[in-house]
Amino acid sequence: MAAATPSPTPPNSLKRIVAASLIGTTIEWYDFFLYGSAAALVFNKLFFPESDPLVGTLLSFLTYAVGFAARPLGALVFGHYGDRLGRKKLLVLSLLLMGGATFAIGLLPTHATIGSAAPVLLTVLRLVQGFALGGEWGGAVLLVSEHGDAKRRGFWASWPQTGAPAGQLLATGVLSALTALLSDAAFASWGWRIPFLLSGVLVIVGLWIRLSVDESPVFKAALAAAEERKATAGQVEKMPLVAVLRHHWRDVLIAMGARMAENISYYVITAFILVYATTQVGLSKQTALNAVLIGSAVHFAVIPLWGALSDRLGRRPVYLIGAVGVGAWMFPFFTLIDRGTFGSLLLAVTVGLVLHGAMYAPQAAFFSEMFATRMRYSGASIGAQFSSVAAGAPAPLIATALLADHGTSTPISLYVIAAALLTVVAIVCARETRDSDLGDVAERAPEDSRVRADT
Repeated sequence: MAAATPSPTPPNSLKRIVAASLIGTTIEWYDFFLYGSAAALVFNKLFFPESDPLVGTLLSFLTYAVGFAARPLGALVFGHYGDRLGRKKLLVLSLLLMGGATFAIGLLPTHATIGSAAPVLLTVLRLVQGFALGGEWGGAVLLVSEHGDAKRRGFWASWPQTGAPAGQLLATGVLSALTALLSDAAFASWGWRIPFLLSGVLVIVGLWIRLSVDESPVFKAALAAAEERKATAGQVEKMPLVAVLRHHWRDVLIAMGARMAENISYYVITAFILVYATTQVGLSKQTALNAVLIGSAVHFAVIPLWGALSDRLGRRPVYLIGAVGVGAWMFPFFTLIDRGTFGSLLLAVTVGLVLHGAMYAPQAAFFSEMFATRMRYSGASIGAQFSSVAAGAPAPLIATALLADHGTSTPISLYVIAAALLTVVAIVCARETRDSDLGDVAERAPEDSRVRADT
């Protein structure tokens, strides 16, 4: 007998769930983005000092990309156990892993102290960061999506997405303050460690909040139904990964395509821009960081607005606005930066991030609504994180290499435009999911996804 669809979570409880997810994702993204900013500003000198400056930056971004390579593995592991044990337990674990790795980076000896072992240890810790983040995103957005109701799911589920600009804002703000207060020598010597060590304090706060929330009622209902089927009919569910690839492979491909423009444009706008503005245009580190700082604040503010709009218009129309907009903005983006003023740089970054938000805001609800409950953590995480290996991971590296080879931004603009076209194709091929009932989806999971097999 199918379990009844759970009632929507009361507004006050839902706000607490949203706050817990937002604070947790903010901390996770703070840790992840902090590395990207440090890679652009100081890691080339501290961990790859024997290289040419631009080559050192490339090597630094290579360790940055390694974190993305670990995200699919995190998606597989956390997705499997998140669909088996629940969302909350895995979110606590992801926060501990990310915070521990980031704190350890703050204690890491540099190349000057331990030689080539330094970049090796840095790479290992970056892998741990990526593994943790690969499991974080799916759990955080599902916890909110599965507590809310369909009518405002786009709005509420977009709030964990604001953890990305909030984490970027926090990471860039701390780095900006330190570069303003410290000399270049002091920042390179010890100042860069402070933001990484600060992560330890943030993780304690995040854990306290995350441990106080309840598990998803939709997941608990689906788990009870699965246990009842096993007890009465001997039906054992297939592993989530196998079920996803069998019944939702098309949705996984659509999610991966949808992520291309969103992921690539974001890391070009926020990470590569620190390299381009300082080495190509001649602006100061402080100027570039301040532009990203203000742009991230606007990004944070517009994401819930785009999420609410997706509740009215649908996920696909809003997502298409972002994909087409980002592609069209790339040539004006670099033209404005080349003017060499703070105002033009700020305008370029802010408009780019507003358009990015149109893709990022509905993404949480959109991906959640594609998959059945007992394979939702796996499906959403696989679709989101596997694409990051081809999208966000190499984006700063590819952009830096294109700049080194051509000395102009034109190939970089074309690179982002190509990603935008791919995303447009994916969204056009997708089905609209706005009115999906996640509890109802849990009840009508495909019959043949349940087989006798060990999990």
